[in-house]
Amino acid sequence: MKKNLSFGIKAALLLLIGISALTGCERMEQQAGILSTPSAKQAIATISPVGENSATGMAVFTQDSDQITLTIEVQNVSPGIHGVHIHEYGDCSSPDGKSAGGHWNPTDVEHGKWGEGEFHLGDIGNITVGEDGTGSIELTTDLWEIDTGSDIDVVGKSIILHADADDFVSQPSGNAGARIGCGVIVLAE
Repeated sequence: MKKNLSFGIKAALLLLIGISALTGCERMEQQAGILSTPSAKQAIATISPVGENSATGMAVFTQDSDQITLTIEVQNVSPGIHGVHIHEYGDCSSPDGKSAGGHWNPTDVEHGKWGEGEFHLGDIGNITVGEDGTGSIELTTDLWEIDTGSDIDVVGKSIILHADADDFVSQPSGNAGARIGCGVIVLAE
């Protein structure tokens, strides 16, 4: 009997240690912006330099009910304001980033500023980059979907970081300049 009780205590302790370890892993994933909840959908894009640039970063799309939050963090970028958009093709293979095509515009409207009048679904806005070369932007919307295959699904598109600020007026792309960073949007697993 004493032997069985000792085994039961050991098993309970091992179970608690296992749960504790899993909770720690979940906490680390949450800190990295990656959810492990089966019902949550996420898509990510790892931003790599285009051409001779050094821009890097990560874009994470996280769905919560009918809302999708996009968080983009960039590094190794010159200080200032830089346009960032979703482009129509998930292709970053060309040295100038133009293989990603133009702005993603499934609703066929004029380029503009997100949330004001007409705007492409890819018109995210501008990221302000500090003297340390880092910057971030966050946007929450119900205008996108993740992994549905619909016209408004972000998976299979790309994130483009531009050399200059988006002026929100010039057609068709806001006069944001060269493409300095690109990342293909894929479903997170």
